[in-house]
Amino acid sequence: MASSAAEVPEKDRQARILDAVVRLLGTGGISAVSMRAVAREAGVSLGLVNYHYADKTSLVRAALHWIEQQDIALVEPDPSLEPEARLRTALGRVAEPEFLTTEYLSLRLQLWALARAHVEFEQINTEAQKRYRAGLSRLVRAARPDLSKRECDKRAADIDVVQNGLWLTALLGLDRAAIRRSIARCEEIALAP
Repeated sequence: MASSAAEVPEKDRQARILDAVVRLLGTGGISAVSMRAVAREAGVSLGLVNYHYADKTSLVRAALHWIEQQDIALVEPDPSLEPEARLRTALGRVAEPEFLTTEYLSLRLQLWALARAHVEFEQINTEAQKRYRAGLSRLVRAARPDLSKRECDKRAADIDVVQNGLWLTALLGLDRAAIRRSIARCEEIALAP
C-alpha cells in the first residue's frame, strides 16, 4: 500500500524536493527549474514546495547547499584508516561509479554554469569549493605532517583542478585508464616530498 504525503516524514519530503531540483538542474539547467516542475518531479504538492521555499532562488539555493554537503562528505576522513590511507580513499571517491554517470556529470556542468550566471549562486559555489579544498588540505596535512598549511592548501587546490578535469574528461567519454592516471596524479600531488 502506498503511503500518502502526510505519512512521509518532513525531512524525507524536503529531501525529495531537493533531489527533484538536482535532477531538473542536471537535465535542463536553471530554466528547467520552477516551483511547479519541482513539485511534479518530487511527487509532492505545489503547496508543499511553496511552504518550504519562498521562490525559485531559495529552492536552488537550498539544493546547492544540499549538494555541498554531499561534496564535503567526499573528503570526510575515515577514522578506521591510517592518515595516508584516508587520503588515498578520499582521492579515489571522485571516480566512484555514481560520480561518473552522464546525469551526475551533466549536473556538475550545470552547477558550474549556474555559478557564473547568478552572484548568490557563485558565492555558494565559491564557499563550498573553499570548504572542500580545506577538507582535502586537512587530509594532506594528516598524511604529510611535515608540510606547512600553506603547502597543503596549494596541493589541495591543485588536486581540485585535476579532479574537475577528471569529471569533465569522463563526461566527454569514459576513459578508465585516464581516470586511474588522474587519481594517481592526485596522490602524487598530495604525497610528494
